Amino acid sequence: MATVTLGGDTVHTSGTLPKVGSQAPDFKLTAIDLSTKSLGDFLGHNLVLNVFPSVDTGTCAQSVRTFNKEASELKNTKVLCISKDLPFAMARFCGAEGLDNVVSLTDYKHGSFGTSYGLDFTDGAFETLLSRCIIVIDAEGKVIHTEQVSEIADEPNYKAALEALK
Repeated sequence: MATVTLGGDTVHTSGTLPKVGSQAPDFKLTAIDLSTKSLGDFLGHNLVLNVFPSVDTGTCAQSVRTFNKEASELKNTKVLCISKDLPFAMARFCGAEGLDNVVSLTDYKHGSFGTSYGLDFTDGAFETLLSRCIIVIDAEGKVIHTEQVSEIADEPNYKAALEALK
């Protein structure tokens, strides 16, 4: 279990992030077209998993915008923006913002991503939502960088995530 804060209040997650150097756990996530995606669908590409509680909050929305901009310059890399929002909310947000360099995925249906990656909040105002994290996975499925943002309202370290791909 990891401990982070939300507005200064301590909250806990269901586990800990995968260790750098380990194989990334498989997942089942729902795309905005309601299809199911797994890690295998993205093998051969470097992945930046931008995980957050909800696209309908300012910090979460900003992380999607920032990674959308950065993703256009990354070779052989896909940015997966993951929350428990409904796929319709993710599609609405990205459509309204003109964001097409990221892949929006949601754990609303299966709930297995949050469990496998140890990211589900177990208490606090965001209980059952996903903790704000960045997980970078290489083209072979190995975890090469992780960050669990210690204060949920803060943005992740974009530079460190992108540097891990160089």
